[in-house]
Amino acid sequence: MKQCINNPNDVDWANFWAERLENKVNKDWDKAAPGFYKRTKKDDYQNALFEKLILNKNDIVLDVGCGEGSVTIPIAKKVKKVIGIDSSQKMLEYLRKRADENNLNNIETILKPIEEISYDEIGEVDTIICSRSLNGIIPIENTLLQLNKIAKKYVFITVFGPENKKIEKDFEKEIGIKTEDFPDYNYFFNILFNLGIYANIERLNLPNYREYNSIEEAIDNGKFRLDLYNDEEKELLKEYLKQILTYDKESKKYYNVKDKADWILIWWKK
Repeated sequence: MKQCINNPNDVDWANFWAERLENKVNKDWDKAAPGFYKRTKKDDYQNALFEKLILNKNDIVLDVGCGEGSVTIPIAKKVKKVIGIDSSQKMLEYLRKRADENNLNNIETILKPIEEISYDEIGEVDTIICSRSLNGIIPIENTLLQLNKIAKKYVFITVFGPENKKIEKDFEKEIGIKTEDFPDYNYFFNILFNLGIYANIERLNLPNYREYNSIEEAIDNGKFRLDLYNDEEKELLKEYLKQILTYDKESKKYYNVKDKADWILIWWKK
């Protein structure tokens, strides 16, 4: 017999979120760090995100899941201080390398899993940015409560949109690999609502599709889970990209109009 829910606010969204993530395969971020460092450049996502952030030159910002610094470095140029938290030692090493390259001395790093962040350790900061870092966090309620407590002004979070990783999902379906099925962003919004956090939500405007100099670059761009593919599947991926990518003779780039990032921005003012 199906359970009857009279009030939609009684739905345990956090439990549904955790169920969707229970078979998630954790990525080796230390292993992935060199590739992220090599590929990182300013793109549509960063431009769209930076247009929405509300920052002051005297702010202290907490960058949660900072990685190698693709968001941290530009933010550090605009504010008083950035604290970058990540679970990967290698990612933080590349972040510090980027900071040195940009002559920035206002970045502090903390090696810690996101789900272990606590107000007791961090204290208060002005603004928190969680850029593409919370999609796979299972104890999401407690994590959000801690972040909400730490922030004095704003919290900005980006999570997967419904069209994200479209060609990757199509490929894995074609060869019979179960695609990572992350919870939809509406779960996230409802979890916040049930916590008494009434957030703004909007889809970032990312107009451009990705372009690549070669098929090899299209393979090695961080979107495909190459660490989970065997040699045969990697060859199939190469053939798949040769079929779906179009070569533009004028720009000398490969592209597919469906190969676009899709991110949802969720933010609130304290």
